[in-house]
Amino acid sequence: MAQPTHEWHQPERGWREQDLPDLPENGNRYEIIDGSLHVTPPAGYAHHELADEIRLALRAGMPQGWRVIREAGVRVPGGNLIPDLTVLKPNAPADGMWAEPGDVALVVEVESPSSRRHDRFTKPALYAEAGIPAYWRVERGDFGPVVYRYELAKGDHYQLLGTVGPDDPVQVTEPWPTTLDPSAWPR
Repeated sequence: MAQPTHEWHQPERGWREQDLPDLPENGNRYEIIDGSLHVTPPAGYAHHELADEIRLALRAGMPQGWRVIREAGVRVPGGNLIPDLTVLKPNAPADGMWAEPGDVALVVEVESPSSRRHDRFTKPALYAEAGIPAYWRVERGDFGPVVYRYELAKGDHYQLLGTVGPDDPVQVTEPWPTTLDPSAWPR
């Protein structure tokens, strides 16, 4: 049986947040960068399992009032992005679809072949411009996951704090003291 199609058209002006609800709910991730619509296909099981393991690791040491949310939208200058994980500060609204950057302590992107360039170049620049204090990019390598940890430097770009690989558990301090053990995570 043929799947019903959803017909939509590019707005005459650039894409805006209010255009997103009109897009089909088909598993794709729709993000806006400087008025352009970026569509990312659904991630595979391994991607989601790895994001879930990182979320569990963060939640293990999470102070009261903080939240770690999967695929929550974040407003950034010139657009809207959807990181794999978003750590919301205690003062963030209890519910919503798009977090304000001031309510975000950390964003985490798990690389996929279809998102690699955005996760390495475009998104960190926008998250830094928005003033989000910390950014983690997670690569799935042959020997296991590697977490690249970045902190905001001079308010406009990220500097590398270090990496956490699948060798030994490592204690990190952002967004709170917690232990990361990529050797226990799926490849």
